Amino acid sequence: MAERKLWFVWGGVFTDSAWQELEPGSEECFGPFHDAETAERVWRDEMRRRVDTAQHRLFVIEVPRPGGAAA
Repeated sequence: MAERKLWFVWGGVFTDSAWQELEPGSEECFGPFHDAETAERVWRDEMRRRVDTAQHRLFVIEVPRPGGAAA
């Protein structure tokens, strides 16, 4: 049986273009989502809302579901 996954959309406004540190209070997290397509749709919608903020980035993150394949 394939390992089950969860997807999150995470990010915010970063302090510089190294994308290593978020500005305080700017962190965003959406999810969990049970499929990549839904996470990518949320990512696209949220990125469009903040298109004018150059240091704003969101990432789709895939993680193993707690409990693995049995969950």
